[in-house]
Amino acid sequence: MKNILLLFLLIGGLQVSAQTTQLQAVAIAKPKADVDMKTFNLYNPYENVDSAIKVAQKLAAKEGKHIFLQMGGNWCIWCARFNAFTTSDAKIDSIIKANYIVVHVNYSKENKNKSIQEKYEYPARFGFPVFVILDAKGKRLHTQNSSYVEKDANYSKEKVIEFFESWAPSALNPKKYDWLN
Repeated sequence: MKNILLLFLLIGGLQVSAQTTQLQAVAIAKPKADVDMKTFNLYNPYENVDSAIKVAQKLAAKEGKHIFLQMGGNWCIWCARFNAFTTSDAKIDSIIKANYIVVHVNYSKENKNKSIQEKYEYPARFGFPVFVILDAKGKRLHTQNSSYVEKDANYSKEKVIEFFESWAPSALNPKKYDWLN
């Protein structure tokens, strides 16, 4: 009888230990400091996005870059996380600055930018933030669901770098792929 009681206590102890380990793993996976949504104000609901994209096209053509549209809103925690993640990491920030002109496209009750959604084939269908890559002429090259670059309660550095490098102007240079001919 003592052995059976001891066995039950041992199994119960192992379960508690396993649950504690799981809770510790979850705590480690969460970011230590999240963004402050009270002060997050990246998107301007009153900006003329068509004009901003035209300006971005001129700059992109002059500088040999693509245009990165980050669509979302000041209400969006994942938009705030992405902005904090990319601007606080020196490597990611430098990849973006070297290859893209960034335009933040608002989606909120004040302004859903319906014409932009229509023009780029409704990227909002993927949720927010959603990313659209344009060439310097404004042609849509790619739409990216941001969940593909997420990891746990934040973003994956490796996946974000791969995304930005995969759509950089140099990645789409046909001379880079002469071996295909």
